Amino acid sequence: MNTDLRKKMIPAIIAVALGAAAWYGWSRLQPSGPGNAFVSGNGRIEATEIDVATKLAGRVENILVGEGDFVTAGQVLGTMQIQTLEAQRDEARAHHQQTHTAVSTALAQVAVREGDRAAVLAMVTQRETELDAAQRRLKRSEALSSEGASSQQELDDDRARVRGVQAAVGAAQAQAAAAQAAIAAARAQVVGAQAMVVASQATIARIEADIADSQLKAPRDGRVQYRIAQPGEVLGGGGKVLNLVDLSDVFMTFFLPEAAAGRVPLGTEVRVVLDAAPDFVLPAKISFVAATAQFTPKTVETASERQKLMFRVKAQINRELLQKNLKQVKTGLPGMAWVKLEADAPWPSELAVKVPTP
Repeated sequence: MNTDLRKKMIPAIIAVALGAAAWYGWSRLQPSGPGNAFVSGNGRIEATEIDVATKLAGRVENILVGEGDFVTAGQVLGTMQIQTLEAQRDEARAHHQQTHTAVSTALAQVAVREGDRAAVLAMVTQRETELDAAQRRLKRSEALSSEGASSQQELDDDRARVRGVQAAVGAAQAQAAAAQAAIAAARAQVVGAQAMVVASQATIARIEADIADSQLKAPRDGRVQYRIAQPGEVLGGGGKVLNLVDLSDVFMTFFLPEAAAGRVPLGTEVRVVLDAAPDFVLPAKISFVAATAQFTPKTVETASERQKLMFRVKAQINRELLQKNLKQVKTGLPGMAWVKLEADAPWPSELAVKVPTP
């Protein structure tokens, strides 16, 4: 073969080689998949996040954990300065003591008013006795006057005496009514003072609750993801101090086309394969399917796929598996979720469950 012929064949050989390589690469990139009974979607591992925040405005006194630390529910993660709250509590306790004194004073006033009423009632009885005696004497005077045995002056004096005693009786009865009203007023003061005792107790309880809330506790087991604030910083009410992730509540969110999403009930089996650990197949179940369709995210490669409406789906990874491998769980990892569309279809061997050893 001459040199010119070889030179002409070299471009053809290169073109054939490039074409073969392109075909091989294209065929390798096409999703082989386990069959029509399964559908897949790509997504990232996520976990439930919880912000640990202040209830009241104040200065951060201390943070007791660092990023990456595992924490348990109820564990104290940080503290806020509470000098102001302690002063308010002391003031409320002093006021509470004053309210108790006010109750005792009001009760004493009730006793005094009841004593006054008893004295007035005794006076009423005395006046009524005097009235009875005056009326009897008036009757005798009237009888003697009619017989001419008594003067008119004595009769007039007895009549005047009866009217005077009647007036005294009326005055004593009015004093008795006033004494009864004073007792009612004193008892109302007792009720008001007792209400102030209850209010002061509630104030103390509220301040003590605020003091307790100044200890920032973990609402559930998890891992510290971020320290958002530092000791010494002044935060407003609701200011974030730490961000936790609950590694027992891990899921992958992905998107499925309408035809597939309509065939996926809650609880459907899922297999999750992470790009970072392709040798492992994690078991999961569908825990959420969006009620309305939406456009797929831009991570879908082809324009034709991006134009389709898709449903957002969430696959919850097995909690028992997560509890056994908490230290290995990492959020943000990309991967693929395979969903079984036909309940009777067996999982292919490449999607059989393979979990890491704790």
